[in-house]
Amino acid sequence: QVQLVESGGGLVQPGGSLRLSCAASGFTLDYYAIGWFRQAPGKEREGVSCISRSGGVTYYIDSVKGRFTISRDNAKNTVYLQMNSLKPEDTAVYYCAATASVATMSSSLYDYWGQGTQVTVSS
Repeated sequence: QVQLVESGGGLVQPGGSLRLSCAASGFTLDYYAIGWFRQAPGKEREGVSCISRSGGVTYYIDSVKGRFTISRDNAKNTVYLQMNSLKPEDTAVYYCAATASVATMSSSLYDYWGQGTQVTVSS
């Protein structure tokens, strides 16, 4: 069964850090670019970051540049999103997704999705 499972979310104070993990089962992540998306209450889902199959190409939305870092460990079949200097506006459900296409922030091109993990930034 093809599955993506996110973990690492939680409640953190502004300025804090979290590391999200996206673990794949039932397929090999080596052949997929991976994206992280988020959706806040009442807002549309937005692409946050994505990484190519090799890890050599990464993209970030402007609001997280310099604060978030995406990486992958193909040996562990896992992709990570390190989030530093978190802000209340980062509060959302975060999803990882896999695409057989090139790394892209276009959610419509993603084939597999995880169930999401809640990130809440609040004092």
